[in-house]
Amino acid sequence: MPPLTEAPARPAYRPYLATVARATRIAPHFIRITLTGDDLGSVGCTGPDQRIKLVVPTPTSSAHDFMASVADESGPDGLAPDWYTRWRELPDVLRNPLRTYTIRATRPEQAEVDVDFVAHGDTGPASAWVESARVGAQVVIIAPDTRSELAGGGVEWHPGAATTLLMAGDETAVPAISAILESLPASATGAAFLEVPSAADVLSLQHPAGVRVHWLVRTGTTPGAQLGDSVRGWATRFLTAHHRGVEVSDVDVDSEILWEVPAERTDPGLYAWIAGEAGAIKLIRRCLVTELGVDRTRVAFMGYWRTGRSEAN
Repeated sequence: MPPLTEAPARPAYRPYLATVARATRIAPHFIRITLTGDDLGSVGCTGPDQRIKLVVPTPTSSAHDFMASVADESGPDGLAPDWYTRWRELPDVLRNPLRTYTIRATRPEQAEVDVDFVAHGDTGPASAWVESARVGAQVVIIAPDTRSELAGGGVEWHPGAATTLLMAGDETAVPAISAILESLPASATGAAFLEVPSAADVLSLQHPAGVRVHWLVRTGTTPGAQLGDSVRGWATRFLTAHHRGVEVSDVDVDSEILWEVPAERTDPGLYAWIAGEAGAIKLIRRCLVTELGVDRTRVAFMGYWRTGRSEAN
């Protein structure tokens, strides 16, 4: 009798084959794509800023080609437990680009997932796909599986017992901040600053009365400049007591990822979540921590993108 072997564990994240059910331009620079699929009812969303990956279809590798490359009948849902390694080992011409986005909403009972994309022309493979996506188009997303017993990830919103909340970001962070605002209790207080390319990109958002939402329409060519000024002004007014600044290590945002996320705290006080163009986030980090003395364990800094550079796979 052959020895018994344990079934492979269901991965925390897995590829899902999805179909575009709806594609709606909700503002000049935002497109909401609703995805559906047989398995999408198990897509997990463990926090309002839940990140997922879009497997961008290419002329040499479609959504079905990707799923075939990671298939394994012996694995959970017919997928190889080492699907990521298999993807990494594909020849360059067959290895689809992966791009990071935020889940805007899930409807498990309808097996639907909404993802809001920033529309800025066909400047890259993901942007080109988003601009051309039509109902019926197929794509793969890599997302948490609610059926997995393994710990998930991809969530950085950890306010804990914070009593004052600060959220700030450019258009790439608008989907996450929108979902965060909707998730807050009615008693929440604080402020949100959202910098967008045009006045027509200002969206109607649900949020507690105690959280003031400030839309900043970009007037210059430098993403994040107005965001930094607004955060500085708000933080200066909020910090009534003197705080001694702390030097922070320099981050070369052209060669490193700026991503500093503190553990959840159990004490009251300020909690800030700040994301967007890495150069702008670096300046805000220096302002809050070094100049104004905000405890760095109270702020999540995330460089979502860098001017002139595409996301690394």
